[in-house]
Amino acid sequence: MADQVLVTGGAGYIGSHTVLELLEAGYRPVVIDNFHNTVRGEGPVPESLRRVEELTGKKVEFEEMDILDKAALQGLFKKHSFSAVVHFAGLKAVGESVQKPLDYYKVNLTGTIQLLETMKTHGVKNLVFSSSATVYGNPSYLPLDENHPTGGCTNPYGKSKFFIEEMIQDLCRAEKDWERVAGRKELPNPMGPIGMGGPTGPQGNPGAPLRFPGSPRGRDGPEGRREIPYRIVARRDGDVAACYANPKLAQEELGWTADFGLDKMCEDLWRWQEQNPMGFGSQA
Repeated sequence: MADQVLVTGGAGYIGSHTVLELLEAGYRPVVIDNFHNTVRGEGPVPESLRRVEELTGKKVEFEEMDILDKAALQGLFKKHSFSAVVHFAGLKAVGESVQKPLDYYKVNLTGTIQLLETMKTHGVKNLVFSSSATVYGNPSYLPLDENHPTGGCTNPYGKSKFFIEEMIQDLCRAEKDWERVAGRKELPNPMGPIGMGGPTGPQGNPGAPLRFPGSPRGRDGPEGRREIPYRIVARRDGDVAACYANPKLAQEELGWTADFGLDKMCEDLWRWQEQNPMGFGSQA
């Protein structure tokens, strides 16, 4: 029987794409999500996961759950025999974290601690944690690589991710049987749908101009595409001026290279947005 893998926050954008890959690789993902960052839609599973099922021809096991509910987590681990956990669940907006820092520390830190404690109780010691490029703060050099120092975070979201990385490292130093990977998922920012998914929440007024956070002296907008109304707006609270990665290690260690350029990614994302103007919230 295939290994069961728990995916927290698995109904979101990156989570649902990960579930698709797990199914294709022969695993049995079990997804939990509380829909803070996504929209459920109709049916027994969220719309994003329904599309995963449609693409793979396989069923996705799903439970609506909050990682702050420790009793629910304990019940979940008693019901299943997980071989690993992929942890995406948490609050994730840089600007909002500046305005609501305690919410971010409570959900991201307390939720992760409860998840780790539950994993430990049930002998599950394999973890993939979805971190963030925000742990680097204002870059000392670009492109960023794995040797760049972390911890100079410019917002509570990034600090929460950095603290979690430190917690996991300390746990693994104390208990040598833990295996973990911290993937800084925003290096570079994920973009573009794969079949079923793009953004998973309401995207605002479909007819409103696109908003590009940055300097008024930024470039005039996309070239070689249809005329698109847009506005250059102020940088969001807590954002850094520039952040992009050197993908060399991923190529050397994993054989990964980017298949598409920026034009193709924008084209696919724009097509998805036209077909789903309010995200998954408008799906039946």
